[in-house]
Amino acid sequence: MKTLPAIHFTDTSLLDPANPITVNLIGAGGTGHRMLTELVRMHISLQAFGRPGLQVNLFDDDIITEANRGRQLFAQSEIGHFKSVILINRINRFNGTNWKAVPERFGTKTLHLLPSSGKANIYISCVDTASARFDIATALRKVCNNSRSDRAKPFYWMDLGNSRYTGQLVLSTLAEIKQPVSERFNPIAVLPKVTDEFRNLLESADDKDEPSCSQAEALKKQDLYVNTALAVYGAELLWQLLTDGMIENRGLFLNIKKFKMVALKIA
Repeated sequence: MKTLPAIHFTDTSLLDPANPITVNLIGAGGTGHRMLTELVRMHISLQAFGRPGLQVNLFDDDIITEANRGRQLFAQSEIGHFKSVILINRINRFNGTNWKAVPERFGTKTLHLLPSSGKANIYISCVDTASARFDIATALRKVCNNSRSDRAKPFYWMDLGNSRYTGQLVLSTLAEIKQPVSERFNPIAVLPKVTDEFRNLLESADDKDEPSCSQAEALKKQDLYVNTALAVYGAELLWQLLTDGMIENRGLFLNIKKFKMVALKIA
């Protein structure tokens, strides 16, 4: 008997929305900074197709330092200011958008402080530690329990993380996504969360999140282009989800030093 290829079909409400798709981007560091740029490009491109585009909220309580310059595009005059505020103000002035900066960490302790209690259709986390990912997962469970029918119903969570030369991204569903009947494909309604599927790996990871004192020290921890490569792949997966209406991969593992990428297939 022939085995049908496994495919995940996008929730239909995201393919022809009446309002902008809401995205909570968590983290404005090396990867989050670049992912924000890709979301701007995606927003403009979706509007070119006659769709409402994206409404993005950027969560980060970090302050710009000299060590951030280089891998992240900040000016000398911006040192000492919130990353989230500087980046969102820049984007809004350039594009006429009304995206929101939230100079707070997204997590269980801050949910009550966040706009709309942290609700969004899509979450993208670009954080440095396993503990932050587990806390985000707990916060998302609380958000989902309180978001049954409103416009900002949560559907997907994309997590991106990296070390010096390697990185990974994993797309998960936050609820079972209704799938169409298909004779060509095996539709998969649930994509596992990174904190469930790779729990043991995350729990054994080095969870230190120590700030760098200089650009050179920062580059020894993370290669100059690993964040960019990871963000572009993540944006491409999201673009396929929102424009093709179906995906056959739910993430990848990347080694930029060896120029290797292994797709994480839907199964």
